[in-house]
Amino acid sequence: MPEEDIEVVRRILDAFNSEDIELILAITHAGFELEVPPDLSAEPDVYRGPDGMRRYWESFKEAMDQIRFKPERLEDAGGSVLVTMTMTAKGRSTGIEVEQTIVGVWTIRDAKVIRIQAFRSLAEALDAAAPEPVRQPSFG
Repeated sequence: MPEEDIEVVRRILDAFNSEDIELILAITHAGFELEVPPDLSAEPDVYRGPDGMRRYWESFKEAMDQIRFKPERLEDAGGSVLVTMTMTAKGRSTGIEVEQTIVGVWTIRDAKVIRIQAFRSLAEALDAAAPEPVRQPSFG
C-alpha cells in the first residue's frame, strides 16, 4: 500500500497546483481532518470533511494567488506518508511572494486523504508518525 498511498498524495498535490477543487474533493475522504497549527498560519483552524477541504481551499485562495506545492520528499512512514514540501504563493492584495517549508504526516484510507497533520519541522513530523511503543506487561 505505501506506493499507492504516495500516489494519492501526488495526485492531490497536482490537483492543488492545477486548482482543480473537484478533483481535490474526489480524493478527500468523508472523515477528512486537517489542523493548521498557529506556527504555520496567521489563521490557524481545523478543517473537517469535504466541506472543510472546500473551506480551506477557498480561504487560501481568498488571501493568496499562484499557490504551488512542490513535494521534496515523499516516503512511507509506517501507515502514513511523510511529506516534505515547499509551498509558494503570492499575496492577492499585496503581491508579496511567500515561501514556506511544510512537513506533513498524511493518512490515506480507501485511496483518499483522511488526515493531514502539518508541522514546521521534520523532527516533529517524525515524532507524530512514529508508532506508539508496545508496552510490555510488568509482573510484580
